[in-house]
Amino acid sequence: MPAPSTVTKNRAKNTAAAAAGSLVAGIAYASLIERNAFVMRELTMPVLAPGSSPLRVLHLSDLHMRPGQRRKQAWLRELAGWAPDLVINTGDNLAHQKSVPAVVQALGDLLSVPGLFVFGSNDYFAPRPKNPANYIFNPSKRITGAPLPWQDLRAAFTERGWLDMTHTRREIEVKGQLIAAAGVDDPHLKRDRYETIAGPASPAANLTLGLTHSPEPRVLDRFAADGYQLVMAGHTHGGQLCVPFYGALVTNCDIDRSRVKGPSRWGAHTQLHVSAGIGTSPYAPVRFCCRPEATMLTLVAAPTGGGHTGARAGMSQPAVSAR
Repeated sequence: MPAPSTVTKNRAKNTAAAAAGSLVAGIAYASLIERNAFVMRELTMPVLAPGSSPLRVLHLSDLHMRPGQRRKQAWLRELAGWAPDLVINTGDNLAHQKSVPAVVQALGDLLSVPGLFVFGSNDYFAPRPKNPANYIFNPSKRITGAPLPWQDLRAAFTERGWLDMTHTRREIEVKGQLIAAAGVDDPHLKRDRYETIAGPASPAANLTLGLTHSPEPRVLDRFAADGYQLVMAGHTHGGQLCVPFYGALVTNCDIDRSRVKGPSRWGAHTQLHVSAGIGTSPYAPVRFCCRPEATMLTLVAAPTGGGHTGARAGMSQPAVSAR
């Protein structure tokens, strides 16, 4: 068989060089540009009881804050200008032992808005380096680092009036609307104990709301069975690395790829919203076709009752007025 011609060899070299150049350019874009291209998503969801007035809910998740991330902190400080009625934080705020002041200062005036939160794995434990192959072949493998000062973050949030929803049920009033909320600890670390909040959601509320960091189906099923109209989660980073016309490669949990970010329906009557998050692990500081985001959800009345029985009728516990 004749040896390959010089032209063939050069063509192969050029193809390899082009592929390598494209890879380098893609990594540079994902690490330097897109992961800092913060965006606010706006979405309307018809989940409130009939006759309810709209509520503007800001969903934040997965800040993965480090003290020196000035651009991210500046962007977060501007979010108060969107004038939300309620802030929901679904965890993974920290990525460094000294990040608590940076998180609190970045959230700024949002801490004066009524807020609910649950924590994620990277509030409790610092991230650690992982084998990159695990991203594709073993994405749910858990490697935790040193403990993080989550107690300090919790104290800072609660001192400003935000409510910790970890294994807690509460009824709060926001803008004249009654919200019956419940939350669990992080299912990714298997810290969820749904039995501590189990039971039907209040039919008297304008909104029944479930909170979890990781949108694990076993938890979503329980919220849906108890009649929650909306469940909010984070953790997935929207897949973080996505392929055009295909989407996320992985979800980092047991949820399917079609629900890796944004709104979807879970069961007959429950709506799910998964945030693509704002940050990344310091050991995987890239995003591709998946910009870092916060979401402004405008919640409006559903076209049908959806299990609600009207505002406040038969309320079994007093409401907690949120500021």
